[in-house]
Amino acid sequence: MTTATSPPPPDAPSKQLSRLLAVLGRIERLGNKLPHPFWLFGVLSVALALVSWVLSATGASALNPATGETVGVRSLVSGEGLRMMISDAVTNYATFPPLGTILVVMLGVAVADRSGLLPAMLRAAVARVPARWLTFTLAFTAMVAHVASDAAYVVLVPLGAMAFRAVGRSPMLGAVVAFVSVAAGYDASPLVTPTDAVLSGLTTAAAHTVDPSYVVNPLSNYFFSLVSSVVLALVITVVTEKVIARRVAAMPEEPEPEDVPEGAGEVSEGLTLRPEERKGLRNAGLVLLAYAALVVVAMVPAGSPLRGEGGSIVESPVLTGIAVVLAVAFLIVGAVYGRTVGTVRKGRDIPDQMAQGLREMAPILVLFFAISQFLAYFKWTGVGEVLAIRGAGLLKSAGITGPVAFLGVLLICTVINLLVTSGSAQWALVSPVFVPMFMLLDIPPEVTQAVYRIADSCTNAATPMSAYFVMTLSVVQRYRRSAGIGTLLSLTLPLCLVMLVAWTLLFYAWWALGIPLGPGVPVR
Repeated sequence: MTTATSPPPPDAPSKQLSRLLAVLGRIERLGNKLPHPFWLFGVLSVALALVSWVLSATGASALNPATGETVGVRSLVSGEGLRMMISDAVTNYATFPPLGTILVVMLGVAVADRSGLLPAMLRAAVARVPARWLTFTLAFTAMVAHVASDAAYVVLVPLGAMAFRAVGRSPMLGAVVAFVSVAAGYDASPLVTPTDAVLSGLTTAAAHTVDPSYVVNPLSNYFFSLVSSVVLALVITVVTEKVIARRVAAMPEEPEPEDVPEGAGEVSEGLTLRPEERKGLRNAGLVLLAYAALVVVAMVPAGSPLRGEGGSIVESPVLTGIAVVLAVAFLIVGAVYGRTVGTVRKGRDIPDQMAQGLREMAPILVLFFAISQFLAYFKWTGVGEVLAIRGAGLLKSAGITGPVAFLGVLLICTVINLLVTSGSAQWALVSPVFVPMFMLLDIPPEVTQAVYRIADSCTNAATPMSAYFVMTLSVVQRYRRSAGIGTLLSLTLPLCLVMLVAWTLLFYAWWALGIPLGPGVPVR
């Protein structure tokens, strides 16, 4: 059994590493001078209003290749803009996608956490996984968790912090590893995910511009995605242990807050489970297997309501509504475990635990209001759409082909991804240009889609525009109150950049060797 001891102190860093750590320290200090995220998005909204006013006055526009319509920039500094900001404020917040996902999943996670199930699972898992493998295990688990879409953030980021804390390592490090693994590796998974279905559908529509009969299926990038998940997990592990862990260790010591949430993986408890805890885990595991079997059996009939259009499993309500499926799973197994160990004694304990879990989400809910308004303004003005179309058009007009063209797509989409963090929205804008253009150059749509996966993923963990960046910051601040945007950025940026380079090199090697991207899908 692995004991909860701290790893040996790292060797003295090299001159190059010392310089890198110094740079990351400056990034942290600079980033922490930024205002609180709530006010930051207020400032960005004001800046957007000024930019939209200037662009609207100059007649900035672009032709949307998806609709054939001319898209112009609308000014927030106008009567129409003012009416939108006031009348749509509630709708902007209520329909903010991460809001519903987090609230629904947390209803179940709160029961599993407050009942003691999650801490017990972590202690049991850590006891079986050597501490030296914990980083890779967490990173690869995140790659698998992509099947849960955005719910993966809600579940894994706090659990990553708890797991690292349980073995005597910095919980900040665990939260960062989980966040980067989910965010920067978002389009890489050993499983078929809902994202695969969304991207393939948009790619098919774009390909119809050239060939109306062309179909891109959700498995079109499966081989590439599978290998990418393993490679990225390895990259995250190496960079974390060689750079990020040193960066965390170099931070000034700070007493851990006294109000660290219950169940955060107390080292003093040890890793040995009590008999009732082992029984609770066994009962919860059996119930989870029964629940999973019930869902699978319910999906077997071709006409099952749990299947998608045309009997599709990938587009089934089980995958598209994975947040609900996960919430129910966590609730059931948490209740069974709690009943076994005595933390759930009566029916009212379950809604009480749900309420306690949601109370911990209050700071995130406040931040989500500011973020949701800014992103709604950004979409309404059309600034993002015009930028995306103009950027894609520049590459097309330059007549660039082959490997250089791939690099152009990577750079343009990577930059856009810092502002437009929705992968499906960005692909819907640029795929009608990139996919037909590359098809005319004898580059299959599946290849263009594979390149886009890289650009859509790596910078997700390096932009405060992401709601889950803010969520992760709130988790980090549970263990280090002084942490700010700069702190988290200084920890995620090296990982994001190395992942971007490594994943790009993997693609070029894949393309050069001519390995199929998926079943029956040649790379060239």
